[in-house]
Amino acid sequence: MLEIDIPEVVAEVEAVFRRYEQALVTNDVAVLAELFWNDSRTIRYGVAENLYGWDAITAFRQARPAADLDRDLLQTVITTYGRDLATTSTLYQRKQSGRQGRQSQTWLRTPDGWRVAAAHVSLLPD
Repeated sequence: MLEIDIPEVVAEVEAVFRRYEQALVTNDVAVLAELFWNDSRTIRYGVAENLYGWDAITAFRQARPAADLDRDLLQTVITTYGRDLATTSTLYQRKQSGRQGRQSQTWLRTPDGWRVAAAHVSLLPD
């Protein structure tokens, strides 16, 4: 039977999610690249882009402007499924512009640690 929210697995995902968030708001491109699964099947749907594969995601990160990145997380839900799969969903508000958005990620345990295999980011209408 599939175990949901095993406490130690939830703690692992919370820690890597916090690491990702810190890298995101400080534009630490190296950590962001590290935390995405280095695979052609990795997907990131963004506000204005559809990225297929780790190479495309990393290229986007390297070219993206570093403006208005700092944000407050308004509500975050982390759910783990067994020991090797998790989802994270969060609402956020940009500190500079006040824009609100949402982010969801599917995390996969790999031999290199937890990595994002699929992500979606969107802004809410003003």
